[in-house]
Amino acid sequence: MEDKTDKFDYEAFEKEAMKQLLLGKPLSGSDGVLTPLVKRLMEASLRGELSAHLAEEPPGGNRRNGHGRKRVKTAHGEVEIATPRDREGTFDPVLLPKRERVLNAELDMKIIKLYGLGMSQRDISDHVRDLYGIEVSEATISAVTDQVIADVQTWRQRPLEARYAIVWLDAIHFKVKQEGRVVNKAVYTALGVGPDGHKDLLGLYVGQSEGAKFWLGVLGDLRQRGVEDMLIACIDNLSGFSDAISLVYPQSDIQLCIVHQVRNTLKYVSYKHYKEVVKDMRAIYRAPGEQQALHALEVFSDKWGERYPQAVSSWHTNWPLLASQYRYSERIRRLIYTTNPIEGFHAQLRKYTKTKRVFDNDMALLKLLYLAQQRIVEKMAAKPIFAWREIAAELRLLFGPRFDPQAINTDQQVLSLPRTPSFKTQQHQHHQQ
Repeated sequence: MEDKTDKFDYEAFEKEAMKQLLLGKPLSGSDGVLTPLVKRLMEASLRGELSAHLAEEPPGGNRRNGHGRKRVKTAHGEVEIATPRDREGTFDPVLLPKRERVLNAELDMKIIKLYGLGMSQRDISDHVRDLYGIEVSEATISAVTDQVIADVQTWRQRPLEARYAIVWLDAIHFKVKQEGRVVNKAVYTALGVGPDGHKDLLGLYVGQSEGAKFWLGVLGDLRQRGVEDMLIACIDNLSGFSDAISLVYPQSDIQLCIVHQVRNTLKYVSYKHYKEVVKDMRAIYRAPGEQQALHALEVFSDKWGERYPQAVSSWHTNWPLLASQYRYSERIRRLIYTTNPIEGFHAQLRKYTKTKRVFDNDMALLKLLYLAQQRIVEKMAAKPIFAWREIAAELRLLFGPRFDPQAINTDQQVLSLPRTPSFKTQQHQHHQQ
């Protein structure tokens, strides 16, 4: 027997909807034009689910048992719907489960999307109310966004590629509540370039403060997740950082960030000498080769060594790792002589987190960073690094099977890149002593 409630005059509804729109009535919201249609479609879907449920029951057993009433929040406003029931109470619809009062698939995705854009819970609540006519509490928003926690954990544990050509490692800091007080926490970030030239975020790790010991744990996690080798690791000059990399990836070539070296040098320099010192440092790190760079460093030492001994000595101490860039062509040097790629990534993260002055806990921070990185990485990974074909050819020549396991070097000898300083560097260090 046909259910009379299934009859609906869609032509009449269309005419009435057009009339209401011309009068300025909104599409969505509690009084929206589409609200009656949403109600009708929901009720029809629920009746269809019940019919399918009863068809699976033994003949003459379970049957329909009238309707209940439930007010449901939808993306088009709050509506009251008739919910069909069965005599034995075994019917639990998929569209709107028992005790559920929010048609949440679309609405939840909207809330998560707004949260991922860095909006505060209050702003999200206001936005949902203005757009859909639905009141959503901050507790509900928190519960909805908690749905991504499982995705965060899966993403953080996902397997990685066996080798990365370049990996930039750096930390970014946020304020997080902990044991009743607000503390600064470091988020350790690893950004890598695979053999195909595409960038990928390898991981995000929250720690108390930046230190080599925590970095050792980060590197161990990358190793456990499948990263067997990173050809070039680009880092700042955090004490003990290079030792941690050498312990986990002893073959990796390490490049200290020139920008960090310059900043640290200027800490010891009087402001009146800033421009002149910067000019002299530029002659060092922009030299076309290591021999010219060493000459510029000697000039820098003779000129400023007596006035700023700490500033000059840091260049000599860090030189073996600052000079790694001179083993490569200008194309690769531009990629590795600073940690700018990962600092640029951090700057984009800041755009999504700038409205969050303090995070309630580590997971609240990770939830937002995870959602933000999805947007950033999607754009970043859309195309490979510029001139990657030429860069890959050079890396294949230099590293052979470490870059490309399929490489067969019959006509070319794979160049050795020792981790120890070059002969010229050793001569320079001996001269300084």
